[in-house]
Amino acid sequence: MAHENDTKSKLLQTALDLIWENSYGTISVEDICQRAGVLKGSFYHFFPSKSDLAVAAIDYYWDEVRRPQLDRLFSVQQPPLKRFSAYCDHLYTVQKERAQRIGKVCGCPFSSIGSELSTRDERVRAKSQELGGRVCRYFEAALRDAQQVGLLPKENTTVKAQELYSYVTGVLLQARIHNDLEQIKTISSGFWRLLGTIKSVAA
Repeated sequence: MAHENDTKSKLLQTALDLIWENSYGTISVEDICQRAGVLKGSFYHFFPSKSDLAVAAIDYYWDEVRRPQLDRLFSVQQPPLKRFSAYCDHLYTVQKERAQRIGKVCGCPFSSIGSELSTRDERVRAKSQELGGRVCRYFEAALRDAQQVGLLPKENTTVKAQELYSYVTGVLLQARIHNDLEQIKTISSGFWRLLGTIKSVAA
């Protein structure tokens, strides 16, 4: 059982890396198995199709990587605007580290695959949307806390959270297109403009 779990995790991580670094359409089951060092038969033991693997890889990324990161960055022990400051800094750090490792800016993995397959694979599109909604809930909580202590004006936190998330995904997409980390480095300035405050308030 432990060996099976290791093989499955290896396939999920490899698929995530390949999709993030390239695209869903340009990689094959053979590519995934080859990099993971797993036989093709083992792939189909766990996943009926590449699409099933993509959906599972998105969940894997959330459970193993994204949720722990967001739990830490948006901890209620931190002042609400400081959470956004830490989030913006973290985005740049993650993208810089991956760009240094593979030689290009990769952007957001589940936004990239969601936009690529939005008209061709409803399950992948819905899963990408679901994860975006989860991120927005962290934003909403921080916005509510900031409003409660008078740091932000009262407004619809659901709408504002979606606005912030759309801004982030747009910047990450443009950074990927232009292969330009500098666009991510300045992401915080746009955050403060959208929030209607300045960075010094969040420090």
